[in-house]
Amino acid sequence: MSHISDFSTKASILQAIDARVAAQHLLQHPFYQAWTRGELSLDALRDYATQYYHHVAAFPTYLSAVHAQTDDAEVRRQILTNLMDEEAGNPNHPELWLRFAESLGLNRSDVKSSAQWPATKKLIEDFRACCGQRGTGVGLTALYAYESQIPAVSETKIEGLKAFYGFNDPAGYDYFTVHVEADREHAAVEAAQIAQCVNESERAAALEAAGEVLGGLYGLLSAVCERHSIAAACVN
Repeated sequence: MSHISDFSTKASILQAIDARVAAQHLLQHPFYQAWTRGELSLDALRDYATQYYHHVAAFPTYLSAVHAQTDDAEVRRQILTNLMDEEAGNPNHPELWLRFAESLGLNRSDVKSSAQWPATKKLIEDFRACCGQRGTGVGLTALYAYESQIPAVSETKIEGLKAFYGFNDPAGYDYFTVHVEADREHAAVEAAQIAQCVNESERAAALEAAGEVLGGLYGLLSAVCERHSIAAACVN
């Protein structure tokens, strides 16, 4: 009976995390809604690509932070697989993002050396803190809150880029193509890890981490909206 109760509790925790993500899904943000309607200016896309690059480049450090604090060898191996996908691929994921930026007419050196906006810096700092300072389960939840959304977000981005923004060469949106399948696999692994690692006593901390990550992502998107007057409804 206790085994059934434990399984039910862990399933409930994952359901609560999924509900938290659904309540603030990236595709609900005015920036992505404008993307899907073809309403973003080239300058807005360029600002987004430049600032988001810093998050893409930092993402391997989020994975490393979770990896460093877990004692579970199997969890470490699975995180390492994710990390290898990010950094050791040829091309690796930051490189794919830079190619997307170049497709928008940006210079990769300018993107890499660009100053981070306050919202960008906050996203990176908060994401890294969630992954490295609050326990394995909380770190996994932070990763899952982000990666579980990316397949749907990436598919939507590709559709918009092709329909409205002149992206006829798949090389320009390879970053998103890769992440449709890669993050579907990563999120499935993270969901299983959360079920294994997060107990009832960590539920509140896990949900708080999910909220921080979602808030940080929304904050960056809202900063682009505010800079380009995309929608008055842009709020964190």
